[in-house]
Amino acid sequence: MGEEPNRLPTVTLSYAQTLDGRLATATGSSQWISCKSSLVRAHELRARHDAVMVGVGTVCRDDPRLTVRLAPGKNPLRVVVDSTLRTPPSAAVLSDGAAGRTVLAVTGRAPRERRARAERLGAHVLRLPENAEGRVDLRALLVALRERGIRSVMVEGGAALITSFLREHLADRLAVCVAPKLLGCGIEAVGELGIHDLGGALLLEEPSVTVCGTDILVEGEIYYPDDPA
Repeated sequence: MGEEPNRLPTVTLSYAQTLDGRLATATGSSQWISCKSSLVRAHELRARHDAVMVGVGTVCRDDPRLTVRLAPGKNPLRVVVDSTLRTPPSAAVLSDGAAGRTVLAVTGRAPRERRARAERLGAHVLRLPENAEGRVDLRALLVALRERGIRSVMVEGGAALITSFLREHLADRLAVCVAPKLLGCGIEAVGELGIHDLGGALLLEEPSVTVCGTDILVEGEIYYPDDPA
């Protein structure tokens, strides 16, 4: 059977967290939570996806290149969810000589001069509808990526983007690296999902657990109990 023409890209949420569920310290420091073996595994996962996606907060804080460097494979399309186009021209995704492989997903609130500047650098600015919170509509973004031939997306953060994909039931898989560290206060990996009893908790179906260096990798398909589909 052929693929469903209107099917959204498969979305994998991939991130590293501490034992107490933190992506970073309270000041935003996150390099490096995971060990070298886990970083290699993350790059292997990047190479298996058509696109890698982060929020603008991650770009401004960590300035990631979002390329495959620690493992063999191709570089995915880079997608930055950036409602008002705060990505600076100096960001690696715009200044590393491969801006043509970067998509900036914005809303109508992104200033025209910023859009023009990003396009002059070679990036593709994708203007999309807003959701109820005034941010990029993630379903519309996935539809637009599918129309560009993207069939798989790896979402690496930050916490707001991870939470939105889960809250909107748009994520299909989870790949979480758990490092044997405790931070106490810090930036939590997943925020409010509107779940008020354990019966509504999101589940991983047939999860796999793998030891990778000093870390534990947990992977599986996400099951949404209240999803009629």
